[in-house]
Amino acid sequence: MPVTKLHTGFNIEVEFTISAFHKRLLAWFIDLVVILIYSWLANKFVNSFKSSPFDTSLGWLDILAWIPILLYFLIAEVTMNGQSPGKRILRIKVITATGGQPTLSQYLIRWLFRSVDFPLMVFVSLIYSIWPWYLFPLLFTGLISFILTPLSQRIGDLLAGTIVIDTNTESAWQHTVFTEVEDSYQAVFPNVMKLSDRDMNTIKQVLLYTRKRPGDPVLERVADKIKMALKIETDLSAEDFLETLLKDYNYLSRK
Repeated sequence: MPVTKLHTGFNIEVEFTISAFHKRLLAWFIDLVVILIYSWLANKFVNSFKSSPFDTSLGWLDILAWIPILLYFLIAEVTMNGQSPGKRILRIKVITATGGQPTLSQYLIRWLFRSVDFPLMVFVSLIYSIWPWYLFPLLFTGLISFILTPLSQRIGDLLAGTIVIDTNTESAWQHTVFTEVEDSYQAVFPNVMKLSDRDMNTIKQVLLYTRKRPGDPVLERVADKIKMALKIETDLSAEDFLETLLKDYNYLSRK
């Protein structure tokens, strides 16, 4: 599997392992199963309201039932932090090509070009001889793009500026100050830049440590010391405060 190094902006290179094709394919099949199960249940539900089992008219219930199918990948990736159920099971996720969290517009571009990367309508049209045979190569648009691009990106990824990584390698960069931050993020405490990489790494380690031990007083002590050092007054909880500092540091370091 290819590995890419992304610069976080403060002299730290983060390695990401690009997801293998078979993982992305298996994730897609799992998501397809989820969609098919939902379609079957939704069809049963909608048919229970029809006056006759032979009534094939498309009503408002049919349209509502189809909306989750149409928006499945978009909703899943936005709400599950770059993952769908299939991606989560296979432990892969979508991030930006710079190592951050994709914006809503980037997720939207990936979703819009899914019909290009996975042209199911072309497949159906070829089967029923609606479209000419020479359009057959279009079925492999996404696969060709995946093979030819150095970061294994489909067309939707190229246009959105995203990549799909294997999250099994996340532990390698959890021990750095790197934290995913959206490009549209707004810094809350700009004087965080008075702290060093070592200080920020300590903050991250404290956060990781206390998540395994809820209620540990070390979190409050660290937060209080930093507030005094930076002369910050805030109503945020200790955990939220430290997490905000990490995001601010990552965002401001990129400038």
